[in-house]
Amino acid sequence: MQEKTPSQSAAETRHIVMPDHANHYGTLFGGTLMSWIDMIAVMVAQRHCGKEAVTASVDRLNFIAPIEIGDHVVLRASVNYTGKTSLEVGVQVSKENPYEGTVVRATTAYLTFVALDETKRPSLVPQVRPETEAEIRRYKNAVLRQESNRDLLRKIRESK
Repeated sequence: MQEKTPSQSAAETRHIVMPDHANHYGTLFGGTLMSWIDMIAVMVAQRHCGKEAVTASVDRLNFIAPIEIGDHVVLRASVNYTGKTSLEVGVQVSKENPYEGTVVRATTAYLTFVALDETKRPSLVPQVRPETEAEIRRYKNAVLRQESNRDLLRKIRESK
């Protein structure tokens, strides 16, 4: 199976926060942002796999800074890591003030997807081949997250 670089399936999308996206504090409702994150991440997963992919887990979601009504929201996503039938997609969310030109990282998220074949069974995924220094760093960090997740699952099973 052919390897792919993160840039071959990476995606970027933008939204403007409208009043109906906000909570009673005037900031973007977390559930709305989570749906935007899942949407761009699944597009990246499908582009990488060339087939259907479904969300298996949200491994980490960090809200770093609030996003306010009127802010522009920029979501950038790429494949960080691939296993046999699964892959991790990282999403970086920034908020832009369109009047001041300031950009602030607002959220980071890591989601795991499973590729599916025509019968909806797990299917092999192309391996990711990181090229840039940033891609290599994200790959190494993803390996650490995968190892940590495996250790946690092992400990949970042992505690039963």
